[in-house]
Amino acid sequence: MKKLEGKVALVTGSGRGIGQAIALKLASEGARVVVNDLDEGPANETAKRIGELGSEAAIVAGDVTKPDFGDRIVRAAVDTFGGLDIIVNNAGYPWDAVIQKMTDEQWYAMLDVHATAPFRVLRAAAEYIRVAAKREKEEGRPVMRKVVNVTSIAGLYGNAGQAAYSAGKAAVVGLTKTMAKEWGRYNVTVNAVAFGYIQTRITQPIGSGGEVAQVGEREIKMGIQPEFIQQMNRMIPLGRGGTPEEAAGAVYLLCIPESDYISGEVVLASGGFVM
Repeated sequence: MKKLEGKVALVTGSGRGIGQAIALKLASEGARVVVNDLDEGPANETAKRIGELGSEAAIVAGDVTKPDFGDRIVRAAVDTFGGLDIIVNNAGYPWDAVIQKMTDEQWYAMLDVHATAPFRVLRAAAEYIRVAAKREKEEGRPVMRKVVNVTSIAGLYGNAGQAAYSAGKAAVVGLTKTMAKEWGRYNVTVNAVAFGYIQTRITQPIGSGGEVAQVGEREIKMGIQPEFIQQMNRMIPLGRGGTPEEAAGAVYLLCIPESDYISGEVVLASGGFVM
């Protein structure tokens, strides 16, 4: 039997990159997955690949920073699949600048997507989890549920040029540790994974093409200077950046029964690199 057979997961930002890899990994182990992306096209592609793995997917396209998003995606999980067992708050992107050049818009955009959006998803799930846990306890069949929030080594140690991004990712750590304390009584483990350099479109070398992402009406420049990538590879003990599939593996570890007694922790997936 697959480790996540019968489980229902939602993964924000799962149309591309790490989020897609997470959704596919969970589906490969039997989970039915609610997929999210800003655009329906990438979300449909992930849902198609989940179907090819023999599992099921529902799609909730749209901006995770919208006030009603948390309610929408939680409701989709419960209405479509009859429950919710795994929440992965993954959606996010960097919008960088040194502090004297950083605008209020940049600051709030980073806090909204990395801190406020996960908060709203968890708030929306709270009543369902409370009621379900109470019912399961009365029936003598406690169920373990999992929350994995995605943060970054920038949120743990800071990173020049990323004041807003780092602040948002640091807030995720505080949210994670608090929810581990609040939801332990409901048999929910709440952990975070802090990624280092993972090879995605966000971290591709500048000049390799396609380095502008459309986020609403904003065009956000993506990519890293090739020299910085080379420097990072030299500093990472494993000698390279991670793949999206390796990043997904770290999240998966915190979703399976073997991690049922791990909560309130931040796991680094950085190839051994620590700033």
